[in-house]
Amino acid sequence: MSADSYFFARRILAVLATVVWLTGCEPPEIPAQVIEPSLFETTGILASPRLTETSGIAVSRRLVGTLWTHNDSGDDPILYATDLQGADLGMIRVRGASAVDWEDLALGPCPEAESACLFIGDVGDNFETRRSVDVFIVREPDALPDTTALIPLSVPSRRVRIRYAEGPQDVEALAVTPSGTVLLITKGRSGPIALYRIARQALLGDSVTVQREHTFDIVPQRMFGRMVTGAAVSPDGTRLVLRTYTELFFYRLDREERPTKAGSCLLGPREPQGEAVDVLDDSTLVLSSEAAFGLPATISRVRCPVS
Repeated sequence: MSADSYFFARRILAVLATVVWLTGCEPPEIPAQVIEPSLFETTGILASPRLTETSGIAVSRRLVGTLWTHNDSGDDPILYATDLQGADLGMIRVRGASAVDWEDLALGPCPEAESACLFIGDVGDNFETRRSVDVFIVREPDALPDTTALIPLSVPSRRVRIRYAEGPQDVEALAVTPSGTVLLITKGRSGPIALYRIARQALLGDSVTVQREHTFDIVPQRMFGRMVTGAAVSPDGTRLVLRTYTELFFYRLDREERPTKAGSCLLGPREPQGEAVDVLDDSTLVLSSEAAFGLPATISRVRCPVS
């Protein structure tokens, strides 16, 4: 462990010790060998005045350098275009969609065609009372929106209504595999962090009921930010990454897209309120954070030495 890594880990542990002393809470499990990012760079501050609670992020593979994002609850059904510098590249209104609690965003193959679609997860449920939640599917635009237009560009969407067999779940993480499967991961608000899967064929219908398929080995700890807020799958389909407010957890996916733990990486308090993650390239992730604690919403790049 480098000197910088050592002192960073000590700072984190000092904060945890203080919180434990004040609250009596048990600290989260910290591995003896703390893995921290080999690169963490805040590349930009989100310039759009509307983007204060960026909650999901997706890297466009068609429009090079473009990132799609959206606000959390409280906004209209709008997607925003930005880049690593946080530039305001325009917004798109999503027709036929509502915005109860948009939590995550992913790019993947459209259910009915090989073109790329954006999958918007209106799946947040803080009080776990929603009888059903929605995923809105939007064909990715061929070009960036015209920022000078008086009326924003609008695109049609299709809704897939989702019900959980076990009852309402609070979900903030959504990812799409290259096969077109949608993965939904619970936040861990009131139980273990669990995986639900929607097969591509099922997305051709209007509604689907899903059952818990897998329970992750992440122990939720709200006091220390260990709650899953975002997810992403690598373009080759071999890696799944889950993020919490302060950590990244990496999993290998086999041919059946079943996850096996590969390692974790401690981010610590580098972001105001870390929310979203996507795969930028073979070695780099992009993160977004909501504005919080008097700090602006940010975009960052990160690399973690996890095999």
